Order: sequence, then C-alpha cells, then structure tokens
Amino acid sequence: MTKMKKSKSTALRFSKEKMVPWLFLLPSLILVSIFVLIPFVDVVRRSFFSSMSGQFVGLKNYAAVLQNEAFKLAAKNTVRFTLVCIPLLLILSLILALLIDAIKEQKGMLKTSFLIPISIPVASVVLLWKVFFHENGLLNRILAGIGAEKIDWLNSEWAFMVLIFTYIWKNVGYDMVLWLSGITSISPALYESASLDGANSWQRFLKITLPNLIPTLFTVTVLSLLNSFKVFREAYLIAGSYPHESIYLLQHLFNNWFTKLDVDKMCAGAVLMAITVVSVIGILQWMWGRGEES
Repeated sequence: MTKMKKSKSTALRFSKEKMVPWLFLLPSLILVSIFVLIPFVDVVRRSFFSSMSGQFVGLKNYAAVLQNEAFKLAAKNTVRFTLVCIPLLLILSLILALLIDAIKEQKGMLKTSFLIPISIPVASVVLLWKVFFHENGLLNRILAGIGAEKIDWLNSEWAFMVLIFTYIWKNVGYDMVLWLSGITSISPALYESASLDGANSWQRFLKITLPNLIPTLFTVTVLSLLNSFKVFREAYLIAGSYPHESIYLLQHLFNNWFTKLDVDKMCAGAVLMAITVVSVIGILQWMWGRGEES
C-alpha cells in the first residue's frame, strides 16, 4: 500500500513538472493564436470565397492570382532578391565572424559596432538613404565631382542594388553574431589536435569549422530568409507603393491589393506565399537533417 502511494505521488510530481513549461508557454500560445493562427485560418477561408458576394468560388481566386501579371512580376523580383541576398549575406557574415573571432582584443566593441544598424529606426534609415541615393544626393554629387554622369539610383535598375545593399547592411551584424555563437561552441581541442597533425588554417576551416557549423547554417539561413521580407519597409518608404519594377516585391502587391480592398486575391496570394516559405524551410530542414546523418 505504501509503495502504491509512493508511485502515485511520484507520478503526480512528474506530471506537475511536465505541466510547468506549458504554464509558462501558455500566455505566448494564447497571444500567438489570437493574433497569428486564428487570423491565418480566416485568411485561408476567405481565399475560397468572393469578397463581394461572399459566395464559395473554389480555386478561382488562386487562378486569378497566378494569372495576374503584377503577381508574376512581384514573385519574380522576390525570388530574385532572395537568391541574390541570402548567399551574399551568409558569406559576408561568416567572413566577418571568422575575422572577429580571430581578433582577441576589442572583440566586444567590434561586435557592437556591427549591430548598430539593427537599432537604427527605419525612418532614420530612409532619411539617410534619401540623402545618399537621391537624384541630387551625395553619391551623385561625388560622381559629378569626378566628371561622371548622374545616376537615378531609385528609379532605374540600380534600385535593385540599393535594396540589396540595404538588406545586407541591416542584417550582416545579426547573422555575424549567430555565426560567432556557432564558432565559439566548437571545442578548441579539435583545432589543437589538428595543428599538431600539421593541418594549416584552410584545412582546419574545411575539416573542423564548416562541418560543426552545419546546425548554425540552418538557423542563419532560415532567419535570413524571414528577415528578407522585412526589407519592404525601407523600399516602401523610399519609393512608395509603385517603385521601379526591379524592386516591386510581393509585399508591395499585397499592400496595393489591401488599399484596393481586393481581399480575395490578397488572401489567396498570402496563402500561396505562406505555402512557399514553409515548403522552402521544410526542404532546408530535410537537407540539413540528411547532412547531419551522413
């Protein structure tokens, strides 16, 4: 009888211990459900109905979105922006992380200096960019001073390069810190034993650093992908709702559909975008899982 009471009390204690983390997570789960999950479920529902009549239209909204020329342009620019920016950001931030890790003095000050762009408000960044990239701005004055022709940075193909520069400048410090956390978690004993075996710096990087950074690479890639959608704020505030076609992104399209109350198309486009992003993250997770197993 005493043993049964002890087993029951032990089981009850374990059940209480399991409940404690969920109690801490409960407020966040409730808020995420209210402000994210439930609205997204409603978006999925609305994507199958007409916003005017409220009638069920099946996949007509999706067909209208996929045939829309503005959607094709925005999707192409968004994919192009992601494919160019993410590799550049990963490589540059990794190089910076390796350089800062090699510096023993004033490492903290250097890390802080690269994190400053994250703390700058978007409105201040936009004002700074207008000073630099306006048709009569600082860069064009420098070009005029050396005898070169002015460039309309924000109303030409150069607008895409300005957007890439904005994204990398804003996020390179954040990704650098993530890389540094992965680098510092690698045991120094591995490098010491490799040095004793005659391995040079490049060999240690290829054989030790890179393989041990695979989990960090997945995290940095996913966060960089998600952060790439936040660059819309700068693009919108600089160039407005209808910027140069090279930087007309899906966020511009959704914003314009929202102002025109094209709710059905906006919902269908948002669902397609969500499916694409989740699929890409799932594929990346599967690839990294296979890499860790091998």
